[in-house]
Amino acid sequence: MNVLSQNIAFGGMQGVYAHRSDACACDMTFAVFVPPQAVSQPCPVVWYLSGLTCSHANVMEKGEYRRLAAELGLIIVCPDTSPRGDDVADEAANWQMGKGAGFYLDATEEPWARHYRMETYITQELPALIAAQFRADMNRQAIFGHSMGGHGALTLALKNPDRFKSCSAFAPIVQPSTADWSMGAFEKYLGTDKAAWRAYDACALVEDGARFPEFLIDQGTADGFLDSGLRPHLFEEAVKGTGIALTLRMQERYDHSYYFISTFMDDHLRWHAERLA
Repeated sequence: MNVLSQNIAFGGMQGVYAHRSDACACDMTFAVFVPPQAVSQPCPVVWYLSGLTCSHANVMEKGEYRRLAAELGLIIVCPDTSPRGDDVADEAANWQMGKGAGFYLDATEEPWARHYRMETYITQELPALIAAQFRADMNRQAIFGHSMGGHGALTLALKNPDRFKSCSAFAPIVQPSTADWSMGAFEKYLGTDKAAWRAYDACALVEDGARFPEFLIDQGTADGFLDSGLRPHLFEEAVKGTGIALTLRMQERYDHSYYFISTFMDDHLRWHAERLA
């Protein structure tokens, strides 16, 4: 693991690191905020998954999580959204595909299958590195994310209920197998058999029997992607009668930006801290 930068913030350490990923067959970058409590004891880990076109840097620079994470004693891990590098397949003119658009899945189709193994990276390889390199309590993990990262958080929680103690999302893509801005990527990554897509679709996972105790979702009513890509009402319908508790908060006049995310970041961190206690 190479240290790219480290800065003191609120008594903790905000770092950016790089390492060679076997899962993604390339160098990967990620950010970690370690609170001051980690000097003396292992701290719970909260994973934040970013959205389309983003990297680890977006939430690190604009998410405004460090003050409260330091107060609550939370390690915040911010992975990249896709593999990177000159030899990594990409569609440079398509922001919904390729670099910056990994969708937190393991691709099965060429040329994507070699590098685009983000589910394996997030659930296996990077956690092992975090456990080895940081004073992290890996028995207390939570996950949240924004947009494409909200999709990733929901699906990974549903598939790993024994690992994650809590899950929340900002404006998640809840049914990417039918959303305008994800169907094309799913076909290229996973092939034309839509049955294979269900493993990466939160609504389909619930329909197929996956369970998680509860979710918190914040969604802005002025989000330009609300009706075409996000559609939280579909997840609300999917969890009815399943025993899954959903708190869906429609936030008036808020959009899809980090102004929205930073406004409700404290709420989400407190939500996770309560469930990780």
